[in-house]
Amino acid sequence: MLQISKSPSTDQQSLPESEFASLAEIYAATTGFVRRQYSVIVFVLLLTLVLGTVYIFTSASRYTAHALLIMDTHKPQFLQSDPQAGALPIESAAVDTQIEILNSENVALSVIKDLHLNEDPEFISPSAGFLGAVANLATGAVNAVLRSYHTANEPSAEYLVTRRALRTFQEHLKVKRIGLTYAIEIDFESLSPDRAAQIANAIADAYVVDALEAKYQITRRAAVWLQDRLKELREQSSEAERAVVAYKTKNNIVDTGGTLMNEQQLAELNSDLIQARAATAEAKARFDRVQQILGTGNIDPDAASTATVADTLHNDVITKLREQYLEIEARESLWAAKYGANHLAVVNLRNQMGELRQSIFEELKRTAETYRSDYEIATKREESIQKSLNQIVAESQTTNEAQVTLHNLQSTAQTYRAIYENFLQRYMESVQQQSFPISDSRVITQATPPLNKSSPQTAIVMALAVLGGLIFGTGIGILRDIADRVFRTTAQVREHLQVDCIAVVPEIRDGTKLTAPGSGPAPKLGPSGSSGNGVRRGSGRSARASAREAKRSGPQTIVRDASVHWTVVDSPLSRFTESIRAIKIAADLVGADSPNKIIGIASSLPNEGKSTIALSLAQLIAHGGRRAILVDCDLRKPTLSRLLTPDAKAGFIELASGKAVFEDIIWVEPTTGLAFLPTVLPSRLVHTTEILASDATRKMFDKLREAYDYVIVDLSPLAPVVDVRVMTPLIDSFVYVVDWGRTKIDVVEHALSTTRGVYDNLLGVVLNKVDMNAFGRYESYHGSYYDSRYYAHYGYTD
Repeated sequence: MLQISKSPSTDQQSLPESEFASLAEIYAATTGFVRRQYSVIVFVLLLTLVLGTVYIFTSASRYTAHALLIMDTHKPQFLQSDPQAGALPIESAAVDTQIEILNSENVALSVIKDLHLNEDPEFISPSAGFLGAVANLATGAVNAVLRSYHTANEPSAEYLVTRRALRTFQEHLKVKRIGLTYAIEIDFESLSPDRAAQIANAIADAYVVDALEAKYQITRRAAVWLQDRLKELREQSSEAERAVVAYKTKNNIVDTGGTLMNEQQLAELNSDLIQARAATAEAKARFDRVQQILGTGNIDPDAASTATVADTLHNDVITKLREQYLEIEARESLWAAKYGANHLAVVNLRNQMGELRQSIFEELKRTAETYRSDYEIATKREESIQKSLNQIVAESQTTNEAQVTLHNLQSTAQTYRAIYENFLQRYMESVQQQSFPISDSRVITQATPPLNKSSPQTAIVMALAVLGGLIFGTGIGILRDIADRVFRTTAQVREHLQVDCIAVVPEIRDGTKLTAPGSGPAPKLGPSGSSGNGVRRGSGRSARASAREAKRSGPQTIVRDASVHWTVVDSPLSRFTESIRAIKIAADLVGADSPNKIIGIASSLPNEGKSTIALSLAQLIAHGGRRAILVDCDLRKPTLSRLLTPDAKAGFIELASGKAVFEDIIWVEPTTGLAFLPTVLPSRLVHTTEILASDATRKMFDKLREAYDYVIVDLSPLAPVVDVRVMTPLIDSFVYVVDWGRTKIDVVEHALSTTRGVYDNLLGVVLNKVDMNAFGRYESYHGSYYDSRYYAHYGYTD
């Protein structure tokens, strides 16, 4: 497609991109979308409101009654080993299970049978509306076909009626849990409020009765099973106890207070052995200590070892001898210091100390012999106890082997006894529950006849209708916007073509009146025009008649009529004329840097209004006092020539071929002084590009450039023909006309991409035939610039 080489305008680059501007653009785009698709959104909204209203008035009023059940936290302790299990809270899964029971067919069939709902027309032949009737009809036809092939297994009429009533019953029943509580709400919908309350209460009662019946059946079957099981357990427990007694008798196992005799003897001997070993160790320690002191051969009463022996062994003789020794030693030290070491009294004291040491030594020897005897006695006693213990252990090995088997027999007997007692307790509980069953649920709120209908809810239905209408209407509007691939805004021109939109030309239809403040009404416009201009298709008979009159009055004169093609002259202050001025100003600004005399007016397709834009631009320039000539170079379909000079005999082709001179083929509009070079086609031309690319055509345009200030050239469309491509060297700049709301974006991009000479010299794009009332809806906040109230201060309003 089109390869963009031009950069956006400086004004666009200099605009500050702020968050506030972004929010403003979003708001403007949203409001613009709503204004564009307002009719679609309103239509869809009204349609959904009508459908909602029809639904409300055609649907039967229904009433919903509410009953409330509560699940008790008490659980039956039947077959529970933990006596506190009944106090545990009910889990969420248990509540959901009870809800499924309430929705079950068992409860529903019970209510249908008690209230004879299978005879109620509301349940066996409910009104399902139009769609429901169609569905029932189709289902009935399918069932009839199936029954024709399976007549042998065809259900009875009563069964079919009951199933139909059951289906209707379940459709109108709704059971739900209240939050995270143990309360369950039962809602039933019916055509009658009294009937709805009656059925809701019946469902609650049927559920309670079903729960009691189920519990009774469970306890009854459990009691029968437990009774048989107790008989078996009693026999097994007795046999196990008899086996224990027989085994004890066979293996001579005597039980003394819970323990065997040999086990008691073994424990006593083990305790005696421990005490004997302790006594032997104590005696040996005393004997070894005394032997250690005697081994030195010198007993010093002052030594700590002698004192330790005296204190440890509790020997009174050694203690007294040591006390005497210490007393004499102290006296000897005193006298030796007083009388001298060799004094006779001191020597006698020393002799007494020696005798005392010898006495202590002798006493220690005697004590050692005593401790030797005690040690030997303790050792003998320990050996005797150890021998007895070994004998008892040898005798116990045989008893221990039998003890293992005995323990197994006793464990089996205890297990059978515990199971028997447990089952006996459960059997007594089941008998009590069977005689007096307790329900796990109760009704805390009885259903009463509702005062207001539950469906259809007018407010909700209408709110959903409004919401659905807005959603669907907006969706359709978005799809329409996405599918609308035409030029509608100046921003689209800059985004897709990277060129400026130099003018927005409003649409003027035949018969439109242009008025100015303070002036009378403009001349009434006649029904003239052509298919390739800025107006919609009209007739050109008045223009041709005026041309013939001008021919009779004077040669080569264009006679204006009252059509919209002359709006620039007839309404110089109109918004249409102001848009044409914008084109001229754009051309003048470009011409300030380089010559821009020859301006080509082109479009993508026929009937986009390029001829009217060319004529209007030429009129505006000529009316401003500049020398301007309009050249019709559309050699395939010379619309301007047929409109302005229908009686012309020669024109552009004759001038280019040298068969006519310039002065003979030029036509002039006397009011503005506009010159016009027509194109006369006696027949279809085959080689139009050769004519336009010839040297004669180039020389002719050179002469026009010298003779006139502006040369406005009406060119052929770019998409269907290639004539414009050969004229790009002759044209200074191009004005590209786009039919607002009709010309496809991809068509323009393709046309310009295949004609690079036009795009490179493009002055700008003109949005033509714009519906100004709808333009603001697409241009967002830019559209307000073209509001009629602004133009009312300066000129005409359309």
